Amino acid sequence: MRAVTWHGRGDVRVETVPDPTIQDPTDVIVEITSSGICGSDLHLIEVLAPFMTEGDIMGHEPMGIVREVGREVTAVKVGDRVVIPFNVSCGTCWMCAEGLFSQCETTQNRSSGTGASLFGYTKLYGQVPGGQAEYLRVPFGNTLPIKVPDGLPDDRFVYLSDVLPTAWQAVRYAAVPPSGTLLVLGLGPIGDMCTRVAQHLGIEQVWGVDSVPERLERARRRGTRTIGTTKQKEVVAAARDATDGRGPDAVIDAVGMEAHGSPFASAAQKASALMPDAIMEKVMTVAGIDRMAALNTALEAVRRGGTVSLSGVYGGATDPLPLMRMFDKQIQIRMGQANVWRWVPDILPILTEGDPLGVDEFATHRVPLEEARQAYADFRQKKDGTVKVLLQP
Repeated sequence: MRAVTWHGRGDVRVETVPDPTIQDPTDVIVEITSSGICGSDLHLIEVLAPFMTEGDIMGHEPMGIVREVGREVTAVKVGDRVVIPFNVSCGTCWMCAEGLFSQCETTQNRSSGTGASLFGYTKLYGQVPGGQAEYLRVPFGNTLPIKVPDGLPDDRFVYLSDVLPTAWQAVRYAAVPPSGTLLVLGLGPIGDMCTRVAQHLGIEQVWGVDSVPERLERARRRGTRTIGTTKQKEVVAAARDATDGRGPDAVIDAVGMEAHGSPFASAAQKASALMPDAIMEKVMTVAGIDRMAALNTALEAVRRGGTVSLSGVYGGATDPLPLMRMFDKQIQIRMGQANVWRWVPDILPILTEGDPLGVDEFATHRVPLEEARQAYADFRQKKDGTVKVLLQP
């Protein structure tokens, strides 16, 4: 089959690789019809590169058609249309029963001290082959695939794999009170969807922050108020001006480790490219540092007693936090990988009844799988208005 494979920093290729096969009696093989490129995928060709191996198959936002099932699979059958969550979760352990699918005890990576395995994502998370490919082996066929109806385009459902549950969790974790105000930092795919989910759930004032004109306009068209700068002082001033000097009730950091604004962290990340991956892998697990501009802006902007919700991915081990400031402001913080199946029952009915979140036109680019290399480059450089790319084998 053809698949998107990792070959180093900034280097992805489309290559021919072996087809996946049934390995366990509860496996299913899915023919992929659409697969998203996520902002987290860019981390794999940048700061998280030391944890990758040449030839790794990328991608964790796939959907498609079941083409083969193991002998113990009863929940889906050949021909069923399914979305695959990015968490590889069993659905039956204690953590899954608690709704913490991203902490699944069956697929936890205890040797690296991390949570549930993820499709297409580094040694730290199981190094499971990903879904930017023609076919995907999916374990836990009775509990992991999300069965969706026929008759609607892939765009209606593919975001159940990651974007929708990640944004939904971020907004729920933000716990904005009635008549409250939410500030979303970053209007990439997750931040943009956070603004849509927030408005759908009845949050009256939703503000979005970005410096890319196309992203700002895209958010404004759906009723989000925007702040067109990422400079901390200007963002904080604008947010306070809009909230009687108090600050928003909650801030979602939808940016994460790729935020600009920390020269030291930026230099450290660039220097890591000059060192052997085997060395950097060990260094980063004990001394890694992120660019913290977005998180620091969130902590400064949120009102006293407010909540900061992190959906942007961080990977540092020694990130400095302004704990005195956080304690003094009585800030609550919630974070973590989205627990996909925790939110599916809330989201799926919305998608089948209509399109209030605008998912049918959420993708800015739909390209053949063979063009993945250029699509990655355009997304990385924010060229041609690229916000969300769907690869279609």
